Formats: sequence, C-alpha cells, structure tokens
Amino acid sequence: MPKDSFMDIAIEEAEAAGRRGEVPVGAVIVLDNQIIARAGNETRALNDVSAHAEILAIRRASEFLNQERLSDIDLYVTLEPCTMCAGAISFARIRRLYIGAEDEKGGAVLNGARFFEQPTCHHKPDVYSGFQSEKCAAILKDFFKTQR
Repeated sequence: MPKDSFMDIAIEEAEAAGRRGEVPVGAVIVLDNQIIARAGNETRALNDVSAHAEILAIRRASEFLNQERLSDIDLYVTLEPCTMCAGAISFARIRRLYIGAEDEKGGAVLNGARFFEQPTCHHKPDVYSGFQSEKCAAILKDFFKTQR
C-alpha cells in the first residue's frame, strides 16, 4: 500500500475524532505494509489527557504484538506530535514517523522542543513530513472554526 494510502487512513481517523468533538488528529501504525493499529484523539471521551491518537495507536500496536518495543513499526500521524507523543514514540522505538501537517505551536519534532534532537533522547526515528499536509491542516482549521 502506498504511503499516501496509510495517511488517508490516518485522515479518516482524524475526521472521525472531529465528529466526536475531539481535536481531529489521527494515527496509523504499520508493520510489514499492514495496518496493525489506528486511532484518533480520545482525550474527552476517556477523560485522559494522554489519550492522543499517537499514544492510543502505540498502546494498541503493543497490545497486538504483545511487546513494548515497536522497532519495526512505521507511524503515520496527521499532525506533528507534541512532546508527550514524541517521548512515547522514542521509548517505543518506532522506526519511521510520517507527519502530515506541522504544528508550529504545539509540535515537538520539527518545531518547538525538537525532542529527537535532544542529547537525552535515546532513540530517534526516521522522520518524514509533508504527507498530505494541506488536507491535514485544513481538517484542523475547519474544526477550530466551528469551535469559536
């Protein structure tokens, strides 16, 4: 399956999260070209500030594989991960990270803290950005327009 197709699934998760009233971010985890986990934000539904799409997808992939390390895994996410999610990505040993839209305000991979560039970071995934970035950004902009 092409990388854009995996991002399409992450976008579906983001749109579903937005329909639930969650900030519309979606994530997909891929192993050997197969999706093994997917999630959208569920912070409100679960009353859990850590229930970001990336964290939920990592938890589901770890459960599916019955292991904490995900070193052969690729993660597709519609929005640049925050510091918390970047930390989880590092600790899980995610192999590759594909990002849709950059997040200049809250992102911590390409912007802000640049978590993977810190000397205390134990694992840095290969990072690729700009996958359907305009569409990913538009989903967020449209969501926040309706919230104001």
